[in-house]
Amino acid sequence: MSENPQHTEILEALRSDDSSDVRDAAFSAGDLGLQEAVPMLCEHVKSTNIGVQEAAEYALRKIRGPLVVDALLPLLSSDDAPVRNVAMDILREIAPDSIESMQPYMQHEDPDLRIFVTDILGYCRTKQACQMLCRALLKDPEINVRYQAAVSLGTQAFPEAVGPLCQAMYDEEWVQFAVVEALAKIKDYSAVSALVKLLSQASPLVSSAIVDALGDLHDVKSIPLLFSSLENVKEALRHKIVKAIVQILGGRGLSLLAGKSKDRLRDYLLEALTDTDEDVLAATLQGLAAIGTPECGKPLMQMAADLDKERDTELYEATVQTIASIGYNDAVREALHSGDEKFLIPAMEAVHLMDDKHVVDDLKEIFWQVSPELQRMAIVDMARLGECADVPFFVTVMNDADDAEVLKSVLLFFGNQNSCTDVEDLVFAQLDHRYVDVQEMALEACINLHSANLNERFKERARSEDPMQRMMAVYALGRYSVTENLQEISTALEDEDPQTRQVAVQAFQNLGAQAEEYLPQLLPRLTDESKEVRLAVVELLGQIVSPAVLPHILSALNDEDEWVRIRAIEALGTHKVVDAVPQLAEMFESSSPMVAQKIIEALGSIGGNMAFSVLLGMMDHEDPEIQHAAADAVAAIQAEQE
Repeated sequence: MSENPQHTEILEALRSDDSSDVRDAAFSAGDLGLQEAVPMLCEHVKSTNIGVQEAAEYALRKIRGPLVVDALLPLLSSDDAPVRNVAMDILREIAPDSIESMQPYMQHEDPDLRIFVTDILGYCRTKQACQMLCRALLKDPEINVRYQAAVSLGTQAFPEAVGPLCQAMYDEEWVQFAVVEALAKIKDYSAVSALVKLLSQASPLVSSAIVDALGDLHDVKSIPLLFSSLENVKEALRHKIVKAIVQILGGRGLSLLAGKSKDRLRDYLLEALTDTDEDVLAATLQGLAAIGTPECGKPLMQMAADLDKERDTELYEATVQTIASIGYNDAVREALHSGDEKFLIPAMEAVHLMDDKHVVDDLKEIFWQVSPELQRMAIVDMARLGECADVPFFVTVMNDADDAEVLKSVLLFFGNQNSCTDVEDLVFAQLDHRYVDVQEMALEACINLHSANLNERFKERARSEDPMQRMMAVYALGRYSVTENLQEISTALEDEDPQTRQVAVQAFQNLGAQAEEYLPQLLPRLTDESKEVRLAVVELLGQIVSPAVLPHILSALNDEDEWVRIRAIEALGTHKVVDAVPQLAEMFESSSPMVAQKIIEALGSIGGNMAFSVLLGMMDHEDPEIQHAAADAVAAIQAEQE
């Protein structure tokens, strides 16, 4: 009996009939590492009270050591499965404390007990445990013990186990299966030749496991043997072999195969498309993407058509990608002309992944026969791949189609056709389309064409009575050239329409640092009645790295609009204006939470002693978010100085 009063009290409580007292005592015994409590704790593992059982388990895990291992091992013989399972679970964690204690159990007459101990040893990642398992694998008379020994050796994954595992390859099928899986987990290439040698003699179950293992090992030396195994095996195993070959070689390696080998493998890959195993199908598609020929197009199109796009999304996408990798061919062309959306949709999706101009003529032929959704898909690819010769078709679509998405794709095509005649007028006319998003795309197309003729036409439009036309014209003139169109853009700064004035200010952003030259024309807009115009000016000032803009940015801190003030704060942070710190600190006191956060960020960017001191004062703010932001800004300043 322990002489420590606390220990004595715990031991007495463990004998109590009160479950609550026993539970508390068990936790205390664990926390104190009280080894004298181990026998009673093992008894309490058998308790029907879940709380007592959990406390006893906790304590035994905490105390651990050889004494606990010795005390738990007899519980493996319990007829009560839950008790046995708890004992096993604890031993899996603590058995390395006394591997020697398990040695006698490896010779126990009860095979179930040997199985349990063999399982536990798999979690003991020690060389001694590995040796015990190897001995059991080769010498135990019970097949299930040998099976479990192989499984546990795979869990340990020690290379030292490869030799004994290879010796056990000729055991009964059940053990062979576990041996093969263990070798796959160990990933030791010295096992490859043994696995291949067994392949021709093994049962279908073991052969399948061997092929999977060889694929996982990725050893190129197994490729000739795998090829030689393709002929006289059942279809399911042949598909697995094909999968392993693809796994080992990958796309680049497959493309390096000799002609006959490549043709032979391609035939087997096509056959494997009928498999139901998703892993096999994924590897098959990978293989066909690497070495597929146009002749493979038809079965692949059929596969894509038969798949449920919503349920088998990944497989469907991989099939479409494989079709695209092989390239445009008769099978894809037939699918496009089939009139059946089951074939049309995957064909269109595959075409989208290709870069083959031959598809344009076929898409033009089917365009008016397919659904609006497919028309949108088709026109996107025609716009991407089309050339000047296709302009008449696009003109027809522009005149006859009423779908905004289709028209936007047409305009995208025209915007890329600088060398084609008569395109400019077509595009410019769409600036007056009834759909705003079509107008916007027409504007981008006009800008992309970058035509001197269009520049002049935009100058005319800048004088239009329609404010929308003026705004679009000024936007285009700014994108073309601010300096060449300075007169029109400068005039627009005084336009009665606020959107036009805003776009005129934003045009100067295209000049970068050179915009400083035009400050006299721009600064009056800092008092513009439109907050959007004022915002555009402050954003522009933030981009000009010059002392000349700083007084004007500081004045914007007093703007009535919060977003204008925020942009001014950001600009001061970008310019690292130390002189702004006192004004920002004063502004902080009366700011909204969002503006306050921006002030803190700006102070962190400005840095220096003054900003540092101001931020330190904010770290005891009543708002935790402000505290956190200030702490981050302080840390940023400190990091910059290190």
